[in-house]
Amino acid sequence: MAQKILYDTDPGVDDAMALLLLARHPEVELVGITSVFGNAPIETTTRNALYLKQLFGIAAPVARGAAKALGSAEMPAGAAFVHGDNGLGNIPIPEVTAKADPRPAAQFIVDIVRAHPGEVTIVAVGRMTNLAEALALDPGIAPLVKAVSVMGGAFGRNGHFGNVTPVAEANIIGDPVAADIVFGARWPMTIVGLDVTHESVMTDAYMRALAAEAGTDGAFLWEVSRFYAGFYTKSQQYLDGFAVHDSSAVAAVLHPEFFTYARGPVRVIADGIASGQTILRPEGYYDRARDWDGRPSCNVAVTVDAAAFLRFYRDTIIDGAR
Repeated sequence: MAQKILYDTDPGVDDAMALLLLARHPEVELVGITSVFGNAPIETTTRNALYLKQLFGIAAPVARGAAKALGSAEMPAGAAFVHGDNGLGNIPIPEVTAKADPRPAAQFIVDIVRAHPGEVTIVAVGRMTNLAEALALDPGIAPLVKAVSVMGGAFGRNGHFGNVTPVAEANIIGDPVAADIVFGARWPMTIVGLDVTHESVMTDAYMRALAAEAGTDGAFLWEVSRFYAGFYTKSQQYLDGFAVHDSSAVAAVLHPEFFTYARGPVRVIADGIASGQTILRPEGYYDRARDWDGRPSCNVAVTVDAAAFLRFYRDTIIDGAR
């Protein structure tokens, strides 16, 4: 039976790559896509989500989400230096005719979960604002969600740290208050952070092979990833290729065996020099700090079988193109 997945996203090059993985996987039923600010302003990320829905032939509706962080008056500018001015690596984007669902993302999330209790997995790969707003709108949805898989955070494992500050990853520091709310909700939570996403790298050779074997999908992946790969080269993070962030959160749903996990409640620092830091208190760890007490344990990915994950991505895209 296909897994019902709601994809919360800020497309974004790696978001687009993860959405294609979801769209082509035979055991996934996309029940909705919600946009959020992040890699670009909300107008751009929503347009991109609608464009990708159109391009990939996705039937699921797209709902426009939050434009800024909880309690913030600031309208974020995005990350054009990583994802290009249009959020999709500056590839040409034709006229978008697909229309957004009239409901705001928070209401859309509530409605989808209520319509399919115990069946919907949320894959969230941007700021957690939409999820926090949905919980505020209807706290009763948390136990009705099958699972949540988040791309975000950095826990200092495997020599990897934050990508905005030494302790903070972009999705979390973009709305740390929302992230703390989401990690404290009583739904099954998996957090896939930089500790493992930086362990999986799509090289130029990998992408060229995918482009050659996966038809129009492969050609799209090659084109959309060129600006993104250039960022990683210029920033000297990788000489050849780029880290695979958002698709890792998808893989954690479809193949959790690719990862190993630490368990425990997670808190997010909301301000100061450590704003956006994600801190795990391992299960069974005793201390006198009470800030983690009463919060549910999360699964935090700490290792990944990168070779298996990259084979899975490649095979899914190629098989979907046949």
